[in-house]
Amino acid sequence: MNNLIKTRPLIITILLVFQAFFANAQTNEIKIYLRGVSESKISLIPLAGAKAYKPIAEISSVKANTEAVIVIPAEYLPGEFVLRFDYKEKQGSTPYPCEKHIVAGKQTLQLWLNPMYCNSPDSSKYQSGEVENSTLKRFQAELGYRTEKIRLLQQFLMEYDQPESEFYRQGIKEYENRRIQFNDWLAEMAAKDSECFVSSTYRFNYLPAVNFSGSERQRLLNLIDGYFEGIDMSDPLIIRTAQMNDWMNSFVNLHGQMATTVALRDSLIPAAAQKAIEKAKTGHPLVYGWMVDYFYRGFESNNMPEGMKVLQPFLNDPTCLTSKRMEIERRLRGMETLIPGAEAPDFNLTDQNESPFILSQHKPLANKTLLLFWSADCGHCVEEIGKLYPWFQETEISKRPEIIAISLDESETEVNAWKKKVTSLPEWKHLRAKEGINSKIANDYYILATPVMILIDSNTSTILAIPSNTEELKGFVE
Repeated sequence: MNNLIKTRPLIITILLVFQAFFANAQTNEIKIYLRGVSESKISLIPLAGAKAYKPIAEISSVKANTEAVIVIPAEYLPGEFVLRFDYKEKQGSTPYPCEKHIVAGKQTLQLWLNPMYCNSPDSSKYQSGEVENSTLKRFQAELGYRTEKIRLLQQFLMEYDQPESEFYRQGIKEYENRRIQFNDWLAEMAAKDSECFVSSTYRFNYLPAVNFSGSERQRLLNLIDGYFEGIDMSDPLIIRTAQMNDWMNSFVNLHGQMATTVALRDSLIPAAAQKAIEKAKTGHPLVYGWMVDYFYRGFESNNMPEGMKVLQPFLNDPTCLTSKRMEIERRLRGMETLIPGAEAPDFNLTDQNESPFILSQHKPLANKTLLLFWSADCGHCVEEIGKLYPWFQETEISKRPEIIAISLDESETEVNAWKKKVTSLPEWKHLRAKEGINSKIANDYYILATPVMILIDSNTSTILAIPSNTEELKGFVE
């Protein structure tokens, strides 16, 4: 109770900071003048935020030579978006998609556009005086020119196999001169365009100092050590950019390059998370929370329990504005209770024919049963099933586990995809949890992402293993 009393003022302070940051946010509009096609559906998709990569506004049909207005919710401003057009070239034509990247800030946007050529400057233009997108376009044009040679030089220095040669030392000297000049230019551009939201993306191109001595592996470690050198973690606008996610993916991939085994990967990536979150902790609470959320998504989708444990201490810090606190706590509880030796929770679902199925009343011939939680709309699931099903068919009947595939598909589109997919997996038992990820079974089994495999004893429902993939399952079964 005393700890609660001590932290409550701090929590309130952080919430006030959060509210103050977004206090001036207002909705904005994009006015689109459609031309060159018969009609089009228009969708607005944010590249950051709670609903990243999902439509937040749609207009089902816009006729040619008419104006469409899309309202951008305040919580997504400023930000980066994709405008998606599903257009019909002629009346009765099959819809065809195209996408245009845009940036929206305080300024109302007007966009004249032909969807068939939506990324051509001759067929897509903004109003006179438009700021954010024109500034970004100008910056990117010069950025490409300035980075082409220096990036090639950096790659050469990272991979060169004669580090003691004079040629290599001259290369390092030349790289350092170019690196300093490039970073000075970045700082100059950021200052010049400081009134624009897009200037928050410039520093993701910063080139940190690198010690090129030692082996190729040591150079990679040196590059990792300086990775966060140029980023201002106190700027909350960076989490509203698509580049923030790409930049962190590159950081994780550098660690992945050193992983020669899955076990090594599962130790390197949590270490990367620890370092990155500690760096973010020194900055803005929103950036701190974003970093925890980023690694949660990665650990959840790749089934990395050791990574989840890294996140636990940060949940107790009230300055960490993570939006995934409940999900992380739920996963950690699941890791403690849903383990080999524990009893698998009973469940009551229906199969693809709407017939009831109760786990405790089901008595399969196989002595092992695999519970496979999946979704037909999940790329990882489809990929894993592409490995699991052939192995299942090739395995001796006496060694095969019974496979109960539990779909977490919810939307009409997802369910239709599931119904088509199950026809290609006839030897499995197919069930569906109609409430999807929010269903009781998903809650009982702590399912927050798919796919998840749980191998149980068919007679006792005791959990035998929780394999991460088909290869691990083979080891447990065979």
